[in-house]
Amino acid sequence: MMGQQGTPHRKLNYVKLMQLVLPVCLFISLCVVMCVPVERSEDDGTEIVAEEAPVTQILRGTSVHDLEKQDTVSYHLRHLDFMPEPTQRMKVNYFGDMRKTFNDSNHVHMAEAAKYGIEPLSDTRSHWQLRRPIVRITTCEDYYLDTLIYSRPYLVPEAARTLREIGRRFRDTIAARGGGDYRIKVTSLLRTPQTIKRLRRRNRNAIDSSVHQYGTTFDISYANFVAGRPAPARSVDDLKGVLGEVLKAMREEGKLWVKYERGQPCFHITARKPEEKE
Repeated sequence: MMGQQGTPHRKLNYVKLMQLVLPVCLFISLCVVMCVPVERSEDDGTEIVAEEAPVTQILRGTSVHDLEKQDTVSYHLRHLDFMPEPTQRMKVNYFGDMRKTFNDSNHVHMAEAAKYGIEPLSDTRSHWQLRRPIVRITTCEDYYLDTLIYSRPYLVPEAARTLREIGRRFRDTIAARGGGDYRIKVTSLLRTPQTIKRLRRRNRNAIDSSVHQYGTTFDISYANFVAGRPAPARSVDDLKGVLGEVLKAMREEGKLWVKYERGQPCFHITARKPEEKE
């Protein structure tokens, strides 16, 4: 009897099992194939431009300075972290000791700044009661703004235009003499009594009546430049010589006053007030 023999076992139907499992396996395989990137060869007619685009490594560093260099919005903030080597010489029209050529006294700078600069900012309220407008200075194709600790990124419009002209003429001169992607580095701009007080602890040149308070004056490093590409590589001495040429020409054109600083390796520059046309 069936009761005595027990319930018979049902045989496994492999055909039905394959019909259920096979579609699932095919679906998973298709998803894997679609997710895996496929390298395109140069023969398939597709132009590869990824290598030409600037590469930004996010989270490369942990300091504020590192994060500024990793900006993904402004193209001009991208640059090399070092000066490329080995360097190639370029034409420089040297004109002697820069300390003697660029020796405009602080009194000359101060007199010029007082003509058209802002009133020195004495307190928080004075920031909103300027006698004339100021413009914000940011890194651009003509110059690179260093991380500012003892100053603020503002200048009066005339000084901002002069700074832009210096950077543009510097880059144009390099391009005319063989090329190279280099920019000047701006190290100081508008200062306040609070920033001057902190700076005096480290720099004896930052006197109480700093001309930087008028928004007409800025500093450009002659010891550091910003490189955008590894080639052609230029030396700091040659780049300093080209910058000196530009400043000498603009000084002779009546556009600025220059002081060669030795304590801090920079050119201390005050833009001159443009002559009013009658």
